[in-house]
Amino acid sequence: MNEYGILMAAGMGIRMRPLTEKIPKPLIRVHGKPMIETLIEGLRKRPVKEIYIVTGYLAEQFEYLSNQYPNVHLLHNPYYREKNNISSIYAAKEILEKGNCFICESDLYLADESLFLRELDQSCYFGRMYQGYSNDWVFDYDGERITRVGIGGKDCYNMVGISYFTNRDAILLKEAIESAFLNPQYDNVFWDEVVDQNLNKLSLTIEPVISGQVVEIDTVEELNRINESF
Repeated sequence: MNEYGILMAAGMGIRMRPLTEKIPKPLIRVHGKPMIETLIEGLRKRPVKEIYIVTGYLAEQFEYLSNQYPNVHLLHNPYYREKNNISSIYAAKEILEKGNCFICESDLYLADESLFLRELDQSCYFGRMYQGYSNDWVFDYDGERITRVGIGGKDCYNMVGISYFTNRDAILLKEAIESAFLNPQYDNVFWDEVVDQNLNKLSLTIEPVISGQVVEIDTVEELNRINESF
């Protein structure tokens, strides 16, 4: 079955101001290359059939990507200022019906493209094991399935911003997102919270990664630190 990529790039990147006052966070350069391009090039090596970038803030700055990469397309999220990132998955909901799907945050620097070359036969979140307590997004995992997606946990896998849904689970996710999006109580919800509420229907496991393979950069200080190491 064909595979597709959904890259969420609609956010305003508030934590990286003042850099993001003039440039969207996914286009900030890490080691000389815009972060989102490291993901695109990784997905193209798999290769996925089509890649869809969900834009919002400073959307016009992403237009060059559809010219630079023939199988890259742009989708606009008109709700990016008023709703949380559930709105970006809603904007890409029709893609979820097409086949197996990668869903990735776009403010990631992919240092190891082999992550996208793994053989995946089950829906999964990519996660990095963290010893001790983490106040980040984490997964409870029973060895076979994810049993919770949420914030805070001890000795557990941390979310790294990459997930993969088989077509069966992608269709189930589409239905859950559509239902939640129409409810005003979900305006401030992260799409991962919808996943958590539907774990009884979805079959999600963990795809382990190690530190440094993929890096989320949230602040100017973190950006400077990783660029100085280059």
